[in-house]
Amino acid sequence: MQVSSPNTPCELCGSRKYSLFSSLPETQLCSISDAKNLISHRKGQILYYEGTKPLGIFCVNDGVIKVYKTASNGKEQILYLAKRGDFLGYNALLGEENYNNSATIIKDAKICFIPKEAFLSSLMKNTEFFKRITKQLSHELGIMEEKLTDASQKSIRERLAFLLLQLANSYGVDGGQAQEINLVLTREELAGMVGTATESVIRLLSEFKRDGLIELNGKKISIKDKKGLVRLSDFYA
Repeated sequence: MQVSSPNTPCELCGSRKYSLFSSLPETQLCSISDAKNLISHRKGQILYYEGTKPLGIFCVNDGVIKVYKTASNGKEQILYLAKRGDFLGYNALLGEENYNNSATIIKDAKICFIPKEAFLSSLMKNTEFFKRITKQLSHELGIMEEKLTDASQKSIRERLAFLLLQLANSYGVDGGQAQEINLVLTREELAGMVGTATESVIRLLSEFKRDGLIELNGKKISIKDKKGLVRLSDFYA
């Protein structure tokens, strides 16, 4: 169920410093604030579907969203996880194309929807904002190229080890001798991020636990030996 929430002015939003809106002048921020809608989403809700037309962009105020593509057999390939401050859907909007992926909430979220007209108006009026958007698009393209290279050159074991390091870096909470990943992902979702079968992820996690690299507590994962995972991930190769 989606629930409309009172709009927080962009200039007072805590997530602004993490977003591409961080350098916008107050006048443009006010225009966006007047046009946007802040909506609360529950885990499992669909934000948008692949193939549908974008009517604006989404700015993540809080929560985590998985962005993925679905194969003809129904299997998900997770492209990335969006978090606080991230924009969603702006590449399709700027390209005047339908969404080429889908987005689903995996941790309760608050997301601002900004209509197309308000976003494009700010983009056209601010050269620095335009440059930041262009730079971010180039950065995302580079990340996708790296993932394609990893998929062809790295083993599943290396990719899973690297993914756990990334999750620990973004969502890790230190506690005693282990660093817990404060984000619950199903084994299917982990497999979708690594690009392998669920059974392979389950087997490898058990092996990582046996080797003292991680701890498992239900779906929760904690990192015990970060240096070991770095070596295993072939991070410096």
